[in-house]
Amino acid sequence: MLAGLLAALGAGMLWGLVFVVPLMLGEYPGIVLAFGRYIAFGVLAVALAWMDRAALARLARADWIEAGKLALVGNLLYYATLASAIQLAGAPVPTLMIGTLPVVIAICANLTERRAGNAADVVAWRRLALPLVVILAGLVVVQFDSAAHATDAGGQEGARGGLRYVAGLLLAAVAVASWTWYPIRNARWLRARGAGLARPWATAQGLVTLPLALAAAAGFALWEGATASAAAFEWPFGPRPLAFVGLMLLTGLAASWLGTLLWNRASHLLPPAFAGQLIVFETLAALLYAFLWYGRWPGLGEAVGIVLLVAGVLLGVRVFRPAATGS
Repeated sequence: MLAGLLAALGAGMLWGLVFVVPLMLGEYPGIVLAFGRYIAFGVLAVALAWMDRAALARLARADWIEAGKLALVGNLLYYATLASAIQLAGAPVPTLMIGTLPVVIAICANLTERRAGNAADVVAWRRLALPLVVILAGLVVVQFDSAAHATDAGGQEGARGGLRYVAGLLLAAVAVASWTWYPIRNARWLRARGAGLARPWATAQGLVTLPLALAAAAGFALWEGATASAAAFEWPFGPRPLAFVGLMLLTGLAASWLGTLLWNRASHLLPPAFAGQLIVFETLAALLYAFLWYGRWPGLGEAVGIVLLVAGVLLGVRVFRPAATGS
């Protein structure tokens, strides 16, 4: 339990970096940051693959196909749809929708394990309800308090109606679905194969992410060239190449590879429904980094929400302690 909690905490702290990098590179489109992050992740995975060459060599063709599915859905599709949703609908509503992920994942994981007959990883809904409600309340309070001041990349609130706004909400829903599917599917693969594969599996996902990210970036660049937009991105590194490359390497190594490694470890050690709740650490880390970047303390509503988030996680520990001990 303790090792799994620490691994999930480390993953959340590293993943939280992804939310502050767009503030540091405000002139870069979100979709370009997604390409940059995952290209860097893939390049670093190529360099790190030598450490895990024996374990990677034992992966079957079906394992590589599974890694490709996870990389496509949990990496590229998730961040591309999230970035586009914020651009179309503004930041507040898509951010609130993404903030529900710990609750959505916990519910879906509990349903999945119940249907699979894994009694050790299933808890009664009446026991799961309290921590989920507390976490959801904390997320709502934090997101509504922060959303009052949230803006998109251009400094404008998203339109409150029209096709752009509806399209943004639909894309945010796809982002939620993508990262609901990813941790449950990833945990199922890891738990079916035993311990010791957290790092090789993170590297394998990086290896298959590289060609996917390169192809997506090339396609986006060709599309921008064909449209001849005045606001087209300055390929390949934009207006601040050193900052862009440095931060992409940082997020590729810390948030993508090491964060995935730690999350894989947590997924192996903890029941899936409980692990899903611990994605709340990412939200807490993102809030911490944002407060540091803006140089301010959290407001009253933000502080109340953070307390509720932490309380919900502690309640989850108590609910899942018997399942974690028996697994």
